[in-house]
Amino acid sequence: MPEKIGVYFDQASVSPYLNAEEMAELVGRVYANECPVVKVHPRLNSEEGRKLIQEDIDAGNVDAVCICGTSPRVDWDIFDFDNVAVERVNLREQCIKVFRNPDGTMPDPNGEVPELLKIMANEYVKMGVTKLLKTNEQESQAFDATKVVMVMGGGFTGLTAALYAAKTNHDVILVEKEATLGGKAAGMYKTFPLSYPYTEAHETGIEALISEVQSNSRIKVLTSAQLTALEGAPGKYTAKVKVGGNVEEMAVGACVLATGWVPQDTKYVEPMGYGSSKVVTAAEFEAMVKEGKMTAKSVAFVLDTRLSEAEFAAKEAAAADSTEEAEEAPAAEEGEEEETFVYEDMESYKHLPYTSELSSLVALKQANYVREKNDDAVAYIIYDHMMVPGVNERYYRAAQDNPGVMLTKGTVTSIKEEGAGMVVCASNTLLGENIEIEAELVVVPTGMVPTTAHDPTINLVYRQGPAFPDLQQFDGYADSNYICFPYETRRTGIYAAGCVRQPMSMGLAREDAAGAVLKAIQCINSSNHGVAVHPRSGDTTYPVFNFMRCTQCKRCTEECPFGALDDDEKGTPMPNPSRCRRCGTCMGACPERVIGFDNYNIDMIGSMIKQVNVPDDMEADGPRFIVLACENDAYPALDMAAMRGKGWSPYVRVVPVRCLGSVNTIWIADAMSKGIDGVLLLGCKYGEDYQCHFMKGSELCNRRMENVADSLNRLGVEPERVVQAELAIDEYDKVPDMIDNFVNEMIKIGPNPFKGY
Repeated sequence: MPEKIGVYFDQASVSPYLNAEEMAELVGRVYANECPVVKVHPRLNSEEGRKLIQEDIDAGNVDAVCICGTSPRVDWDIFDFDNVAVERVNLREQCIKVFRNPDGTMPDPNGEVPELLKIMANEYVKMGVTKLLKTNEQESQAFDATKVVMVMGGGFTGLTAALYAAKTNHDVILVEKEATLGGKAAGMYKTFPLSYPYTEAHETGIEALISEVQSNSRIKVLTSAQLTALEGAPGKYTAKVKVGGNVEEMAVGACVLATGWVPQDTKYVEPMGYGSSKVVTAAEFEAMVKEGKMTAKSVAFVLDTRLSEAEFAAKEAAAADSTEEAEEAPAAEEGEEEETFVYEDMESYKHLPYTSELSSLVALKQANYVREKNDDAVAYIIYDHMMVPGVNERYYRAAQDNPGVMLTKGTVTSIKEEGAGMVVCASNTLLGENIEIEAELVVVPTGMVPTTAHDPTINLVYRQGPAFPDLQQFDGYADSNYICFPYETRRTGIYAAGCVRQPMSMGLAREDAAGAVLKAIQCINSSNHGVAVHPRSGDTTYPVFNFMRCTQCKRCTEECPFGALDDDEKGTPMPNPSRCRRCGTCMGACPERVIGFDNYNIDMIGSMIKQVNVPDDMEADGPRFIVLACENDAYPALDMAAMRGKGWSPYVRVVPVRCLGSVNTIWIADAMSKGIDGVLLLGCKYGEDYQCHFMKGSELCNRRMENVADSLNRLGVEPERVVQAELAIDEYDKVPDMIDNFVNEMIKIGPNPFKGY
């Protein structure tokens, strides 16, 4: 705990609305013992301002710094004083810029400072000082991390990742389950263009890549191998790999998962004629060309299928097991051609509703195969959407210029066998009419399914199980956060690359391999320094447990989004600091409140909330509200709203939290007991469109609302006083209405019954 806090006011940030000298005088009077140094500077983020603070630190006058001025998201690098705790009080964005008088008007910068603005600013300063007073000295958990990267998968992505890691002077263990290297790329005839002029397919180069890996002294290649167990934590994993009949144990620092993909189950393309010898999948066609077995002189490539509205409605009704609804499904209009594809269930249809970039490019590539093998051959591509973003437009135009390749937009209505060939019928074509195309062979697309969808297990020795959790939420893909943190999985230290993460071309897979390797190396280095990895990179703290009061309820171990906690032989939580991402979900989950961090804990946030002075008379002096804002999306959105001139009620006090998953119900109960009129929990979106940096934080908070309601009912307080709202970082324009609507609803409920006690 700091004993000599230096409080520094930035005059440039608070003028002309607030008097920094008056605020400094108040701090000096209230915190005379705790804050021996209180100063005002014209511009703290200047060289002179930083020097002022550094000199006080060097002289031993202060052991913690509280800077009152701009947002903590601004000038963070300027106000970094090595191992000295720094707290930023956001007077500019979250106080002055958002302040509105109770009637909604802005204060006059040349007039008298509103009393409510003074109260708000002083309370925020008290919160900042209180936070530092509740901060404990941080101890490092550094150790000598194993600088070995294990790459799982010996295909194009895995081989590339292994080479990248070796070039950074890291030893690599490459584990491939097959007897040979190369993966899917080894079975490809060519790849669509990856270099200028981007108009012709070319060889994959996989043989040269294999040779380079095998000749690299830093890379240990294990084929016909299987990872049977991965135990421990980032920087100190122990991998058990079965090779032949033996199991080898190896020390590993971090892993790159590059196990690739498999073709989607062909049952989804059976309605498109698959099963006939004249209908093949794109993967099968690639193999035919590679093996020299493709002899067809006319080939049709079908990229999309659609159900008519009538059939789709009927399928929805059937899926709902409602005969009545099925009978009432709208029939096709007279003269309208009926779709002929029949799907067993809506799940089957769901897998074929659109064309992707990859299926478009593969169709273009394979259509050119047809022409390459026979100048007299013809290739047809029927698509609903042709997706060729960026430089791939060149490849599409080259195909258009090929006289033997015909491309048309259209809705395929049937694929049927007639005589020695197939007939593809399509409507709504570029010709404006229905057409029939005769072809010797039809090629239909199948999805690229990540290997983790079939076998998600990587045999982790974790309390939460051996596999990545919740993969079905992401259609089996191992990447846990496409939006914010690509390459990451739900297990710190294991990074996904290539088609196990999302469908991609070899060009993107090459970039992916580099990204995942860099993440793995960053993780090893972070472990070596005892600091957190993304998103709180560099955080030296870790969960601290009071095991004397632990009841072994298992909530922390079960709710941790990243599997950072195991159990010991007695069932007591066993922390693994290098797995932890410092979200605080375990802290929010603990009913006994025995978990915290040195710089973020139950007592700290509770004490900050208590710095808000709640007037006894709501009618005369106004209500008071607390907003607990997630630091990753909600708090930045609040800042951006403020910078764009948007404001809200002067009765609101914003308290940043690491994640809504870290919110403990005691904070809400204490706020209500104090007389706070309402609490708004402002966090990331959850569900299918989730955007939570810590995966489950907002969702877990929402689940805990029942516990909150029970606690408030026991206090005799309306549960409606606590509201959770979702906010994406780019939805700053919605902030004022969200807050003001919340305030108006709380005012309708009336004063908190604890007000005045």
